[in-house]
Amino acid sequence: MREYLLTLCITAAVTYLLTGPVRKFAIVAGAMPEIRARDVHREPTPRLGGIAMFFGLCAGLLAADHLTSLNWVFEKSNEPRALLSGAALIWLIGVLDDKFEIDALIKLGGQMIAAGVMVMQGLTILWLPIPGVGNVALTQWQGTLLTVALVVITINAVNFVDGLDGLAAGMVCIATVAFFLYAYRVWVSYGIEAAAPATLFASILMGMCLGFLPHNMHPARIFMGDSGSMLIGLVLAAGAISITGQVDPDVMNLFSGSERATVHQMVPVYIPLLMPLTIIAIPAADLVLAIVRRTWRGQSPFAADRGHLHHRLLEIGHSHSRAVLIMYFWSALIAFGALAYSVNSASMWIVLGVVFLSAVGLVLLLLPRFTPRVPVWAQRFVPPRYRRRRAAAEAERAVEGVAEDAADEPDAEGRAPVTAGVSGVNGATAIGPHRRFPDRS
Repeated sequence: MREYLLTLCITAAVTYLLTGPVRKFAIVAGAMPEIRARDVHREPTPRLGGIAMFFGLCAGLLAADHLTSLNWVFEKSNEPRALLSGAALIWLIGVLDDKFEIDALIKLGGQMIAAGVMVMQGLTILWLPIPGVGNVALTQWQGTLLTVALVVITINAVNFVDGLDGLAAGMVCIATVAFFLYAYRVWVSYGIEAAAPATLFASILMGMCLGFLPHNMHPARIFMGDSGSMLIGLVLAAGAISITGQVDPDVMNLFSGSERATVHQMVPVYIPLLMPLTIIAIPAADLVLAIVRRTWRGQSPFAADRGHLHHRLLEIGHSHSRAVLIMYFWSALIAFGALAYSVNSASMWIVLGVVFLSAVGLVLLLLPRFTPRVPVWAQRFVPPRYRRRRAAAEAERAVEGVAEDAADEPDAEGRAPVTAGVSGVNGATAIGPHRRFPDRS
């Protein structure tokens, strides 16, 4: 665990430190597109944040290669090299799109080529654990097509949800935490070394998102752009492919005891089919809804609009920050709910907890104008909009009272002071109202 945490910290530190220089480079390079009709931000913001995230990925892989406990992953598996090759290609396509706005079909072709590069180097789905059937081996063509489809869907799902400040990076980070815990449990609890690459990919992806989030939270100083959204989507898909199609469920030795006990024990085997879907559940739902909506209107599926889930949250009255937090909440509920169910599928408390949290999430959706107030002792730790109005009003009255007392006191010569902002003494005061043009009468 310490080696993974060290890799995560190195990746996050490199990403965080490089984002500032990358922002200056993006401004100089002119990677600041004009505000479009579907955009939410009001000022032109530089892109190319994926440059810092890619170098963070490289730093994380390099650090893991030099750690004794993780070096064997690079020696026994070719998956880290396959990930780096595909990530470099998709990152280059994203950089070109952030600068020159390339065609959507060209990006789709680049995504398929990047997935094919990873398949050629061994990062592919070899078999699928299907409930009621068992472990089904796939042919080379079946594994290739399924791998390419999963990569393309994940990349575009993450790219579609990247519409608010900090939304894509935060949602991917939250879901990756659940994925990391699942992959680490499969490796440590069951002793399956094939799950180690997926655990490494998850730790690096968490570092990339955590290092970029401080620069991307509302109001964002830089956007990750397609170079960042497609990159983290590919890394997310690579981890899902590694844990789903490379780990043999038969080595878990779960087929023992009664039939009912075997069904409950087999849940960790079936979760790899569901965990990749829970990670991108909300982005994938947004992707499907967008394709159906645009096709129904007679538009291209790749045509941009303002009908995404985060846009609808803003339209019903939620603020920018609250819309992002609501999306965070649903992402965490789905991912950690699936993780908890994989650990103990027979517990009714897990189901009740998920139902209760879902009800809380629905209440939050229906109360867009409700502003929670924190206790007095936590006033200094939250933004001003969450503080108590009474405390703010009392502070205002105290400041006004001090100003009035100072204004009523005469100076040493007995002259009454002149209130700032009132003209009449040698014309307008320095900070008061004044005429823009001289009086020509």
